Amino acid sequence: MDLQAVSGAATVAIACAIVFLLAARSWQLLSRVLSAHSSFADSIMSEAAQRFRDELSRLSRDQSTYLGTGLVFVVMYVAATAFNGPELFEGYPEWQLYLLLTTLVAAALFALYRLIRTVVAWRSVRFCRDANIAIGHELQRIAAGHGRAYHDVPTSYGVVDHVLVGKGGIYAVAVVARRHLKKGSASLLEGELHFSNTEKIIEIPKLTVSSRRLRKDLSKQVGRNLRVRTVVAVPGWEIEEQSDPDYLLVNERTLPMLRGWKDQHDYLMDEDVQALQDYLTRRCKRSAS
Repeated sequence: MDLQAVSGAATVAIACAIVFLLAARSWQLLSRVLSAHSSFADSIMSEAAQRFRDELSRLSRDQSTYLGTGLVFVVMYVAATAFNGPELFEGYPEWQLYLLLTTLVAAALFALYRLIRTVVAWRSVRFCRDANIAIGHELQRIAAGHGRAYHDVPTSYGVVDHVLVGKGGIYAVAVVARRHLKKGSASLLEGELHFSNTEKIIEIPKLTVSSRRLRKDLSKQVGRNLRVRTVVAVPGWEIEEQSDPDYLLVNERTLPMLRGWKDQHDYLMDEDVQALQDYLTRRCKRSAS
């Protein structure tokens, strides 16, 4: 096959692929507009890992769109070459054909790059979703008889993964989702989170900024300073050591430990509990996001 035929077939194929991509994107945009408002948004609360669920849905749509576009390109290229499509560039100088092919290859490589990025992001978000769901479901079980659990609680300084509010106190749970190839352990030492398989350190004060903001928001609701216990959850990791009294380090199996991590200053009056739960219920409704 000569250069002219390849250029013509590739041009037809990429033109069809672009049309397909634009059509798919337009349909996705229309679908988002039509489904922007749920019929029961005022009665639906955010579930565990809600923001990761939403992001995973978006990435899944992007992934399907890019794969579909690639399939359209391949099919149309094969069809254009098999059926001897029109010679679009008959008589063009060879250097222009090479320039066109270079542009088409660059466009194809960029599309492949976007697809790979989407797949990598999809895998990362899926792992974060599963980690947050594991903690959220366990917290929901703990909450029975001890209070109410809320998920993806928004604040002006970010989102708190999970919050438990009851007579026994307020607990803000920050989830650190980290993969490991083999069994590993995590330690909490002087406000720093250490993992056994890496030298990278996570500073807990930076991780829990949203939790501190949540304490201020909740304190305003009852007109006095409240204590919010900060729990750091590392699903899938064994807990080796923790020496910081301001934080509790747990995994999905040891999360029930938070029920015993309290003192007399943590207990709340019934009216405070009701006011805080009403406030968090309003903040965590899907209509408020």
